[in-house]
Amino acid sequence: QVQLVESGGGLVQAGGSLRLSCAASGRTFRNYLMGWFRQAPGLEREFVAAITWNSGNTRYAESVKGRFTISRDNAKNTVYLQMNSLKPEDTAVYYCAADPDGSSWWDYRFWGQGTQVTVSS
Repeated sequence: QVQLVESGGGLVQAGGSLRLSCAASGRTFRNYLMGWFRQAPGLEREFVAAITWNSGNTRYAESVKGRFTISRDNAKNTVYLQMNSLKPEDTAVYYCAADPDGSSWWDYRFWGQGTQVTVSS
């Protein structure tokens, strides 16, 4: 089992930056595909970014390409989401996700509780 705890959310003005962190428990973290998703009020949860176990491959939603960067530190059991040039439409609860299989960029077995990101205009 893997437990995921997100942190780093908050209120920021448009154009600002935030870095989200996701701390994972479990000895096999380094083997997991890790992802970030978000859910805005009234909308379905959507994919944001993902990174393979060895950081060799990443994938981003078109809406965040060039602004967000996903990274991981397997020694610290932590995955990060650096968010720059934030826009009001980035406002959402951001969730960290982990999957041991890693066969799909969009399907994850384990989920965190989420952290709120609010971008004011």
